[in-house]
Amino acid sequence: MPVTNSPANVVGGSLPKWQLALAVGAPVALGLGYMYYKNSSQDKKTKDIDKKRSDKQLSIDDDLPEKSSKTSIEKTETPAEKALKFKTLGNEAYSAKKYDEAISFYNQAIEACPIENKDELAKNYQNRAAAYEALGKHSAVRDDCTKALEYNPKYAKAFLRRAKAYELENELELALEDATAACIVGHFQNTASLVVADRVLKQLGQQHADEYLKNKKITIPSTYHIKTYFRSFKNDPILSLDDEELLKEENKCLVRIIKLMKDELYDEVIDACTEEIEKYTDDNSQNKMKLMLHRATFYILVGDHKKALDDLEKVIDNYQISGDDVRVNALVKRALMRMQQEKRDECLKDFDTAVKINPNCSDIYHHRGQILLLFEKINEAKVDSDKAFELDPNNGVAYAQKCYVNYRFGAINRSSEMLANVIDDFEKGFELYPNCCECFSLYAQLLCDSQAFGKADEYFEKASKVDPTNATLYVHRGLLQLQWQANIEKGLEFINKAIEIDDKCEFAYETLGTVEVQRGNLLNAIKIFDKAIPLSRTNIELTHIFSLRDAARAQLKTSDKLGAKFMSDMRNSMS
Repeated sequence: MPVTNSPANVVGGSLPKWQLALAVGAPVALGLGYMYYKNSSQDKKTKDIDKKRSDKQLSIDDDLPEKSSKTSIEKTETPAEKALKFKTLGNEAYSAKKYDEAISFYNQAIEACPIENKDELAKNYQNRAAAYEALGKHSAVRDDCTKALEYNPKYAKAFLRRAKAYELENELELALEDATAACIVGHFQNTASLVVADRVLKQLGQQHADEYLKNKKITIPSTYHIKTYFRSFKNDPILSLDDEELLKEENKCLVRIIKLMKDELYDEVIDACTEEIEKYTDDNSQNKMKLMLHRATFYILVGDHKKALDDLEKVIDNYQISGDDVRVNALVKRALMRMQQEKRDECLKDFDTAVKINPNCSDIYHHRGQILLLFEKINEAKVDSDKAFELDPNNGVAYAQKCYVNYRFGAINRSSEMLANVIDDFEKGFELYPNCCECFSLYAQLLCDSQAFGKADEYFEKASKVDPTNATLYVHRGLLQLQWQANIEKGLEFINKAIEIDDKCEFAYETLGTVEVQRGNLLNAIKIFDKAIPLSRTNIELTHIFSLRDAARAQLKTSDKLGAKFMSDMRNSMS
């Protein structure tokens, strides 16, 4: 998603978050969190195929050879030879799906194997674990994998099989630790390890997000975030009222809310709306619907979607009282909220309903255009962005979005002429809308895509001068330093500047935590992710941040298991 100041930006952030890992570097355990985020947006059918592949690979142990002729043990001369032949018989039984018989042979192989032959003992325990796995005896699988790891502490296959057993028993944190160890020991080359780690991260992140949401305290977003949200709606039912309308007797109930908004006392807005709503004895007032819509908007902003939905549905359903403009505003906000909840079809349905009510409302097309861009539906996004600007030609943000969508459209269709026109259009925008931050920031994003990093930084800087309170611009400049010059110190300087400007900028904490993981500062990264958690307003965001934190925790524990020297050697080999 491009750098925009709009509710759609709340949905997905300005860049696909998994790209941050690519910006920073080596895919140590942190990369697992970003892989989960990327994979969660892939086609479900593809993910199901990956899952089947990983399960198939897990069910067959590479230490089990192809079928061979039966081997007699009578002429075994040494304990090692005797153990090897018992293992071979076990392998043959396993291949024939005679798992109890295989376990019996592996028992004899373990008993016969000399204690100093650690690799063979590890394989015997691991093979027996495979047989137990086929029988669904998860505790036995865990025990045997643990014994295998005692003899071979870097045994990737044992880590992976034990991770799978833990996952089936819903011991997700232990499963993630083992899956992470399997990925690291295997130098991130084994698809099965990566898929299992992704899957466990998603489950664990969702589990932690669900637990957190049960007792989540209301956190008011930053002043900047709230202002940009409301600015993205041209005709707010309350804030767009002029002084003459506010003098009318029936509108006095709205004056208190408007004053709170002007004074930026946002933490008082929900209670004030509730008090004004409760003064009405019936539902036959449009102003009551407006107050309910305003309260719903703040419920969305603080992440209380249940209460927001209750209010929005009352506004939308009472169409005779609410009026078209109020209903359209409510439908657009519900659509954006449903996008946050990954309810794509319901989201688009609300936009369609809004268009039927008022086909000349620019807000509908502006926000739907951004959503369609997130869906990579570039053709449809272009139609909506063009329409939004046609209906509101004085809106610099609409102009900037139109230019950026045209750039994406031209890139997909490989139209050099259209791409050249986009550059000209952006340059015109700098003159037409000199105070529009988005004109500069979206052009900078275009330059990033073209790897014109120096010029991109120049335009991000121009955007910051136009809007010095926009913290996300500094995060992007920090990321740019990492991509462009691998300048970690300069990158951190920009990201910390973002936090200085807006200490509630979740994007800054997430990015800073990412960089700290890559630098090996895992404890510090975990603390930073903890700061991002209460700033996350949707289940998607929470699941993602928890997955990053969980990945960092798992890497920290795995580092202790595998040893500092091994981890250092592994990082050096991947750098």
